[in-house]
Amino acid sequence: MSVPTRQAPARTAEPVPAPPARGRRRVPAWAVGVAVVAAVAVLPLLNLSLPGVLPGPTYTPGSLHLMTLSLIFAALALSYHLLYGVAGMLSFGHALYFAAGAYGLGIVLSRTDLPLLTAAALVLAGTVVLAHVVGAISLRVSGVSFAMVTLAFAQAGNVLVRRNTGGVTGGEEGVALRTDNVPDALVGVVNTRNMFWVALAALVAVYVVVTWTQRSRAGHVVEATRENEMRVRVIGQQPFLIRLLTFVIAAALASVVGMVYLLLQSQAVPAITSADFTITVLVMVVLGGVGSRWGAIVGAVVYTLLDQRLSAFASSDVVESLPPVLHVPLSEPLFILGTLFILVVLFMPGGIAGAAERLTGRPARARASAEKDRAARESAERRRLEELA
Repeated sequence: MSVPTRQAPARTAEPVPAPPARGRRRVPAWAVGVAVVAAVAVLPLLNLSLPGVLPGPTYTPGSLHLMTLSLIFAALALSYHLLYGVAGMLSFGHALYFAAGAYGLGIVLSRTDLPLLTAAALVLAGTVVLAHVVGAISLRVSGVSFAMVTLAFAQAGNVLVRRNTGGVTGGEEGVALRTDNVPDALVGVVNTRNMFWVALAALVAVYVVVTWTQRSRAGHVVEATRENEMRVRVIGQQPFLIRLLTFVIAAALASVVGMVYLLLQSQAVPAITSADFTITVLVMVVLGGVGSRWGAIVGAVVYTLLDQRLSAFASSDVVESLPPVLHVPLSEPLFILGTLFILVVLFMPGGIAGAAERLTGRPARARASAEKDRAARESAERRRLEELA
């Protein structure tokens, strides 16, 4: 009598990946970035006109000021992207550190004889200490509670500034920039072109720091904490310290951007300390696409241009000639801006970056890459659990 043997199931042939198509080499991302930065850097040297977008040719002081302001807010939005888009921490107090940079530099320059770079380093160190204290307290809670605690700190800072505490903040008039120790190349309307390049350099520096942080081990841990904090604790990591580090880095970057803002505007006013200003930065990030670095930049630039140019449109003869039912709402720039934002949220999920990815067919590749990364993280976590066991 023969004993039946158990046959092994037939193995299905694994699909062999197709060889890459010849002649279709992808351009490295860093090369694209360098090309974009180079193209933006030469704008002050060109005579380009964008009617309805810029008030004049790109070499004129008015257009340069608007473009510089757009670059500054793009860098600020990038710092908030690190906090919200990467770490998932919804803060209503990010303006506090932007204002700390602007007000701090203005106060140090007006009360001391320190040179610009030394004063900036001192202000940056003070902002880092402030962010450590605020972050250590705020991160004891999460979610809405975290947002409310950061809002409370921001409102406290706004009250101190408006009440001219110690006679150093200037109250409602703000703090003016003392230019004695500021290089002449950065002072005056005639040097707006130089400020444009300074703002562009600040944006590039912030982008490099944010990218490095996001791709570092700490960045991976903070992203994993955003998805599942308990799992991160199980594998032996410390989510609180990683979140605090991310919080401090984002605050330091916002402080640097605030200093550049002071050099451009020559004044720091209480409006930049309000929670409304933080909400404006949040709108920039959402408009560009949460989780996208270049989306935060584009969202900030688009928002700044709209915010500045819609005022001219609202007071134009075209709007004045409309019937009252249209004239009244369209004469309010914030109404137009709010309506556009609602339309983007409703019909462009993922913001401008999400719409661009859908048009270029990148979502499928992005999902495949995300699935691969998730599988790799889960495998590493399992090995870590086995080692602990």
